[in-house]
Amino acid sequence: MRRSEDMDLARRALRGRDLVVFSNDWDGDPLSKVHIMRILSRDNRVLWVNSIGNRAPKANAHDLQRIWRKLSSFTEGIREVEPNLFVLAPLAIPFYGSEVVRTTNRELLRLQVKRAMKQLNFKRPISWSFLPASAPVSGTLGEEFVVYHCVDEFSAFSDTNGKHIAELEERLLRKANLVITSAERLRENKAKVNPNTVLVRHGVDYQHFVKACDEATQVPEDIAKLPGPIIGFFGLMADWVDQEAMIATAKAHPEGSVVVIGKVAPDCDVSAMKAVPNIHFLGRKPYASLPGYCRAFDVALMPFKVNELTLNANPLKVREYLAAGLPVVSTDIPEVRKVGLCKLATSTEDFVRKVDECLAEGAGPSRERAERIFHESWDARVEEIRGHVGEAMVRLGRGL
Repeated sequence: MRRSEDMDLARRALRGRDLVVFSNDWDGDPLSKVHIMRILSRDNRVLWVNSIGNRAPKANAHDLQRIWRKLSSFTEGIREVEPNLFVLAPLAIPFYGSEVVRTTNRELLRLQVKRAMKQLNFKRPISWSFLPASAPVSGTLGEEFVVYHCVDEFSAFSDTNGKHIAELEERLLRKANLVITSAERLRENKAKVNPNTVLVRHGVDYQHFVKACDEATQVPEDIAKLPGPIIGFFGLMADWVDQEAMIATAKAHPEGSVVVIGKVAPDCDVSAMKAVPNIHFLGRKPYASLPGYCRAFDVALMPFKVNELTLNANPLKVREYLAAGLPVVSTDIPEVRKVGLCKLATSTEDFVRKVDECLAEGAGPSRERAERIFHESWDARVEEIRGHVGEAMVRLGRGL
């Protein structure tokens, strides 16, 4: 048992602190990182450093637009996007081929972050990295404590240099005072390098998604006009999504509609899906409107290919579907199996069969279904995180 004063110190962790957070771009979809930092910003100041990227950009319209957005954001300086939450869009040289460029980028990033910290009068900062790309800078900012929060097997993404990313991640793992992972398989892998590795699974914005169960929630017009049953997916359409399962589901229900809500990754070919007349791509929608779309769903889909990336994934959308009270059919991957509230499919044929089972058993949003995930709120997860950080700080003898 720890001494009572140590327990008291641990409880006070992550309150009244200055956090420097390396993550995806703030203006993207609200991923797990956004939910966690929004809660922590209630009683800490957060400097959110937009992504410096895990890969070299390509000469296509998508990447050129992204570079232009980053240049435009850089001219804005530090933006306070919410109380206590400041966003920095750093400038980096978008070519990763040479060691000279990497060294230049590291110094450029470090100087920009240090300047922002000085402007905000940050003291005794904690650096909190969600991305291996921050490895050259994490631990060089005068931090009191370094956290690596790993939510994906980054080296397994097909559009990155896996070897380079793995090297960066190993550097970050060795620097970190605490490693937090979102999946058990990630915890097992990262603990081989850093034994101070813990598991904190994703939470869910329950109060937001449960609105799908409310009769007063309006169903958006573009989905309301589609013939049912509506079998839906929201999220990024990327190369890890099992398109065959979605096509087979659509063909099994020609009377209904398979709906895709979200962006299509620039290197993801969805022409085979678009050739199926009852598959509808509705595009990216505002986060605020997702409960309305979920209200229109009869069944929600989580079709992933099984590979190293997805075996380490903890898909946030599964908990969001469940909080919306929807029956869910998912590929059988470890973290979805752990949730225990979805029908798991092991083949394309099985996927179609499980969708049929959901339709037969009572489709559409159900508050009773939603309440089964109520206890997995983001607030509860952040309390777990506070406890782990506090314990690690006490163990290291760091002041709180």
